[in-house]
Amino acid sequence: MSRTVLCTPLRIEQAVLRRAGRSMRLVHTGMGPRRASATAAALATSTDPVLVAGVGGGLAPQVRPGDVVVASEVREASRAENALRPPSSASELLSRTRAALLSNSAIGGLLADSASGSVEVPSAPLLAGALRRLGLTVHIGPISSISRLARTPIVDGALAVDMESAQLATADVPFAVVRAIVDTTDHPLWRLGMPRRGVRALRTLRACQPALEWWAAATGPREVLLAAPRSFCAGVARAIDTVHHALRRYGAPVYVRRQIVHNAHVVDELAARGAVFVDEVDQVPAGGVLVFAAHGVAPAVRQDAAARELTVIDATCPLVTKVHSEIRRYARRQNTVFLIGHSDHEEVQGSLGEAPEDVIVVPDVDTAQRVAPRDPSRVAYTMQTTLAVDEAEEIAGVLRDRFPALSAPRTDDICYATTNRQRAVRAIAGQVDLVLVVGSPNSSNSVRLVEVAQREGVPAYLVEDVSEIDLGALAGTTRLGITAGASAPPHLVDQIVYCLGGLGPVTMTELRLMEEDVTFALPREMS
Repeated sequence: MSRTVLCTPLRIEQAVLRRAGRSMRLVHTGMGPRRASATAAALATSTDPVLVAGVGGGLAPQVRPGDVVVASEVREASRAENALRPPSSASELLSRTRAALLSNSAIGGLLADSASGSVEVPSAPLLAGALRRLGLTVHIGPISSISRLARTPIVDGALAVDMESAQLATADVPFAVVRAIVDTTDHPLWRLGMPRRGVRALRTLRACQPALEWWAAATGPREVLLAAPRSFCAGVARAIDTVHHALRRYGAPVYVRRQIVHNAHVVDELAARGAVFVDEVDQVPAGGVLVFAAHGVAPAVRQDAAARELTVIDATCPLVTKVHSEIRRYARRQNTVFLIGHSDHEEVQGSLGEAPEDVIVVPDVDTAQRVAPRDPSRVAYTMQTTLAVDEAEEIAGVLRDRFPALSAPRTDDICYATTNRQRAVRAIAGQVDLVLVVGSPNSSNSVRLVEVAQREGVPAYLVEDVSEIDLGALAGTTRLGITAGASAPPHLVDQIVYCLGGLGPVTMTELRLMEEDVTFALPREMS
């Protein structure tokens, strides 16, 4: 079994991380590229993961003393010029402290004319996420390794510099670099306050230790089983495309009531392009362009938009529109409509608004057993489109038993995509140690995927993206299942698989139960 090698350039860094010796092999590399190269040569025949940790110098303006930089890429600087000569003044003490404690740090600003080689570090987002959950300020980006200290700032886009990582970097085994920042361009080593910043950096380094151990425990080969179908459904794709088309036609800003779909990444991307997300219609300037989200709205919202003379584009999913139509049809027949769903969900709020006096929301079996309509002979039911199929059917079964005259939808209300994704995650659940569901916490269909997997007896967690994956949960998992809710972009799954490859070899298999060829035309307002 492999044991991670934790490389620390300085003795004091090794002392700070000494507790990690319980789970990792601590190696003192010595300061500078020559000593680091000697260590790398000694480790060349090993297949153990390599983790480099110590202090470093910050280059980017957002990186401050006491922050942590996790390398997404390690670059070897081809040349370092303008070697620093210690000041001849009373700062001699600071110089000696620098040499004894922080010599592998960059003086805020080091010259690298070009990068002669680089190694990507795929697991960086996983490690950075673990460090952030420890309460640390963490940055992800390139780290450049230089050969000697210099006064001229590096301009190659690196966030930080050190003097050893490039020599220790390897693409053959799991590899990562963590640097606690001691000096920056505006807080160089030779200024007063350096000893204090040095102590702060070492305290930060010590605080990193649990995450370093989690990363080490999570390394190793694993199989990844991808559930399919996953990610975007036709309704979500249509809603997102609608906002893109509206921005091209009308220009920014285009206003969107609530989230266009329940995914933070989608919302952020559209906001960057000029979409403005509002809670209610009255936040849109009179005469503005407003898009209704995929979850649908109540008739009262449409009336408010008309009163403000807004240009309205309706991106409501056609399958949600179907539920609205069913409720109106049942209400015209003077039926009490049992709406199986969650009352706090926007889709249910919009559906309820079609006939608020005639609709009763039924969220669970207990409510179904107690609900009392005004006339038991005139009852019907509809469903929120993103429910767990088995739970929704259990609730509907209770209602059918209680009310023999209960009318049902002509076709299933739970959308095809929700059903397909639940079947797909159920198919992989019995074959893996852990299931990761990619999606936002307010995404009903994503949350239901977690519940479906858990009911199959496997641990399952919802993650917004790779940064939310718990390294501790990955420890000991050799078979991992991944799926994504209907509102989660597919590239988030690709990113997770890529980052897992930084922990060890990944064998990926996709289990596709069915093909989805459903598409929806854009709203008529965009034609």
